[in-house]
Amino acid sequence: MPRTASESIRTRLASAPVCLRRFLWGATASVCLGDVLDATTLGARVADVAGRSVLVVTRDPFASALALIELDGIAARLVVCTPDLPAEHLPAIVAKAGVDVIVCDHNRQSGSQKPQLRIQAPARAFDVAHSTIDGPTEWVLLTSGTTGAPKLLVHTFASLTAPIGGALAQDPGVVWGTFYDIRRYGGLQIFFRALLGRGSFVLSGAGESIGDYLVRLGAHGVTHVSGTPSHWRRALMSPEARAIAPRYIRLSGEIADQGILNALRSFYPRASVGHAFASTEAGVGFEVNDGLEGFPASLIGASGDVQVAVEDGSLRIRSARNAVRYIGEEPCTLSDDRGFVDTGDMVERRGDRYYFLGRRSGIINVGGLKVYPEEVETAINKHPAVRMAVVRPRKSPITGSLVAAEVVLKAEADPNGAGVGTADFKREILQICHDSLAAHKIPATIRFVPALELAAAGKLARPCVP
Repeated sequence: MPRTASESIRTRLASAPVCLRRFLWGATASVCLGDVLDATTLGARVADVAGRSVLVVTRDPFASALALIELDGIAARLVVCTPDLPAEHLPAIVAKAGVDVIVCDHNRQSGSQKPQLRIQAPARAFDVAHSTIDGPTEWVLLTSGTTGAPKLLVHTFASLTAPIGGALAQDPGVVWGTFYDIRRYGGLQIFFRALLGRGSFVLSGAGESIGDYLVRLGAHGVTHVSGTPSHWRRALMSPEARAIAPRYIRLSGEIADQGILNALRSFYPRASVGHAFASTEAGVGFEVNDGLEGFPASLIGASGDVQVAVEDGSLRIRSARNAVRYIGEEPCTLSDDRGFVDTGDMVERRGDRYYFLGRRSGIINVGGLKVYPEEVETAINKHPAVRMAVVRPRKSPITGSLVAAEVVLKAEADPNGAGVGTADFKREILQICHDSLAAHKIPATIRFVPALELAAAGKLARPCVP
């Protein structure tokens, strides 16, 4: 089927009536979106990528943004490399995706003899014709697994943009920001929302701290901000949290428990706070905007653009937002025979609502009994003095594993960040766990720490559970 003008980022921008008053702001450079229409990051060599499979591997998110805008509609396939990808995985990705050209903003040893083109950012004006290919550009995203080489997932322009619409995407006064990197599904979704709506976008910088990013978000008058619950917990711990006054806060990527939803609503009382379920494989499943953790049971089996099901406790999604297929992973089935993607996220119904328990792959085995770390973390986070917590397995000669928790207290509860005088907090946390969890799920140890490590995707860093 021939590509239509409405399916290109560049042609969508060209049709936006207020494009000249919209901007992309990076950490060290910026560009008016209207100027992007008449500029190129690749100069006269843009013809070298036409109809080809192109790997985009950059250090600077701003350079990535310009390259993605330009290459969509020109390249036959866009392989979007995450910034933390180990160099040893690049040759396999190049081979699997049939990469013809590597586009980068620095000299990168790829282990491949494929030609490399350097991005010029900010984009400069060139007399270059940007012709489109006769068909859609495939977008190839990398999964964010904890170990081993990432899998390559194919999305289309249609599947990536299907969740976008409504008032948030159409408000001309919107300035979007996200703690996600745009080279991951969560960040790319916000990037598209800004570009294909009528808003501007503030990109995070490579290696930029959350505090510095908050200051820049405030300077540009950000109105809509997204991130994982862990991103937001880190933000609330920052002295620069008051630099922004958003109208809308969005959480995704991890379980949004009631503690973080309440904390954000209290800290930013003028903002509406919502959380979304999304994954690279399943796309955006649904959004919850009623201020409560979990999601209404009425979503299960409801008709509409997205079908949601629960089978053996696992959440399954079927929609036009799903990824299309894997590349180079045969046999590797993305969906079942009914077209549902098994997300691996386990849920439990209580009354008229479903609650997330955790990832099926992250279960801790305590004497043959299952423990979802996220379920225990949700209980711990109910304590008013707790900012965030992580639960990990600890080896036991008797039960195989025990539950061990690390807890970060709010600054007002632990002003020195040393966990001094926390015996009362520990007893209270354990009481909350006793009141809401089975005995085998109660932490055997609780250790107070000044901070917790986040993985590159913005989620709590978790060990690989055997």
